[in-house]
Amino acid sequence: MLSVLRDRTYRHLFLAQVVALTGTGLATVALALLAYDLAGGHAPAVLGTALALKMAAYVGLAPLAGALARRVPRRALLVGADLVRLLAALVLPFVDQVWQVYALVLLLQAASAVFTPAFQATIPRVLPEERDYTRALALSRLAYDLESLASPVLAAALLALVPYGWLFTGTAAGFLLSALLVLPLRLPPEDRPGPAAARVLGVRLLLATPRLRALLALDLAVAAAGAAVLVDTVVLVQDGLARPAGDVSLALAAYGAGSMTVALLLPRLLDRTGDRALMLPAAAVLAAALGLLTAGLATGWADAHRAAAWPALLALWFCLGAATSAVLTPGGRLLRRSAADADLPAVFAARFSLSHGCWLLTYPLAGWLAARVGTAVSAAALTAVALGAAAGAARLWPRGDPEELEHAHPELPAGHPHMVTATGPDHRHVHTFRIDALHRHWPTPAG
Repeated sequence: MLSVLRDRTYRHLFLAQVVALTGTGLATVALALLAYDLAGGHAPAVLGTALALKMAAYVGLAPLAGALARRVPRRALLVGADLVRLLAALVLPFVDQVWQVYALVLLLQAASAVFTPAFQATIPRVLPEERDYTRALALSRLAYDLESLASPVLAAALLALVPYGWLFTGTAAGFLLSALLVLPLRLPPEDRPGPAAARVLGVRLLLATPRLRALLALDLAVAAAGAAVLVDTVVLVQDGLARPAGDVSLALAAYGAGSMTVALLLPRLLDRTGDRALMLPAAAVLAAALGLLTAGLATGWADAHRAAAWPALLALWFCLGAATSAVLTPGGRLLRRSAADADLPAVFAARFSLSHGCWLLTYPLAGWLAARVGTAVSAAALTAVALGAAAGAARLWPRGDPEELEHAHPELPAGHPHMVTATGPDHRHVHTFRIDALHRHWPTPAG
């Protein structure tokens, strides 16, 4: 897996991702504690709203990243976004009103909505071989896990020494280091895909490709599980189990540990099982784990068995993290398999936007329901969402999903350059099938 780090450009990009996400992890813990200080028992509603604003920025502005990536040099785009995030993080320790939290979170995440899809679309250009790219995806998943594992552990250590406001300074340092790592790189130039009429919109490509429609359903299952963890952990730990603030970090670290464990195993697993055989069962595990959480809260088991409830919560969070990683990590492989190089920035931006639209639904669902009617009802609603999404993905993703498909082009003349391999009276041919300017609809099994 580590062999891809021999490539200098990818090594810098990976390290930039690590330090930025470590800082983001510190901010996640600090933001939860800031919300608790400002709103007390209403912290889930405040945190849910703040995270919903984060998702709104992602949904609204991520498509802009695809357009910017074709017009702004990639290095300038990444560094500029890091600098905006740095400034927002430096101001967060000084807020004393809930609306200020909302405004700064919106600014910080608007910059992330530009940075992340552009970053993701750069990796397959830097590492064009599928074997290398698969390993890069696993390493990137490990980097994301630092936000849930290493940074919460670091946050717990820092909270023993300094007030939580100082954690935002660590966030700013992460974004600064990320910008400095990207600054000296010479990134591959973007393909010029021709006139706008010849390009395929990323959203249309996603919705027209069966495996990518299933991927969006899987993203919804992940969002339901992630919302339960990120929104409700602080209340489950501090109010439900009466444990100290530092244990919030430990619970989030358990979630990250599960994700990291699976990410380390994924390159070998994917070689043996393939994407569909791994991702669909993992989504079922997400729904089952949320169901167990709902049962424990609804029956009062956690209140009656507090000594056992804490390790049970850690084990459940570990399982949710492991299943989340098994769903998310192969997603980049599906996007790369389903889009031409020129369409990669658009399709990564579209997936980023639509997947975070799922979080825009689940974050407020988790926070508002927990604040108004309790965490048991919140967990039940998220379980229903995850279960429906997992079932939908299984239905949408064909069992046989070959890259090459036989199809016809009745709209094209026989002498068209694309038709040189066509045979028969209906001009059928076979090649790797992707939605693009010449292939706007997925062929039916009959052709």
